[in-house]
Amino acid sequence: MHTSTSTSTSAPQGTSSPIGRLRWRVVDIVVASVIGVASGLIFLLWNIGYLGPKALLDPLLPGLQGLLDGPWLFAGVLGALIIRKPGAAIYTETLAAVVSALVGNQWGGFLTLEAGFVQGLGAEIVLLIFLYKRFTLPVAALAGAGAALAGGINNLVLWFAGADALFTTIYLLSTVVSGAVIAGILSWFLARGIAATGALDRFAIGRQARGRV
Repeated sequence: MHTSTSTSTSAPQGTSSPIGRLRWRVVDIVVASVIGVASGLIFLLWNIGYLGPKALLDPLLPGLQGLLDGPWLFAGVLGALIIRKPGAAIYTETLAAVVSALVGNQWGGFLTLEAGFVQGLGAEIVLLIFLYKRFTLPVAALAGAGAALAGGINNLVLWFAGADALFTTIYLLSTVVSGAVIAGILSWFLARGIAATGALDRFAIGRQARGRV
């Protein structure tokens, strides 16, 4: 009797093991898929919308177009901030790339999917460093910067091969800033805003936002 009572009190109701905390639920898959598809539709708009700003930035300073990369990077960070499970950044960013590739864009299907995976991986590595336990504003900014750095290096290899040191430096700095601000900081505020509506009450971010932790 004593053993049974001790066991039940050592694992209070509502807590979970570390493995359970990181295991995907059906609701995680559904919400991550919604985030990925919705982000992919935004990607489609930016595939065309970025051309105007790019035409203005290109003559100013070589590599400055990296400032325009952020809107292609936010899906992975947003998904990770909400789902908070391993693989969320890769899944949502890659799924958004799938949507962009299926509809069609100027970069081709395979390279779009490859870019989405690499960008998601960049954000994922940052979150892994924090063991998927910290989802603060600074961590979100670092995840956005990680996605940008991975994506920027990928772009330099595939699209800007042979670029000089000046272009490479400016491009990487520009894309990292864009990733940190747009994909990281803005995604953090967006996730908090969605959580405040009650739509994410089945997730930790939703319970925290509504004071239910």
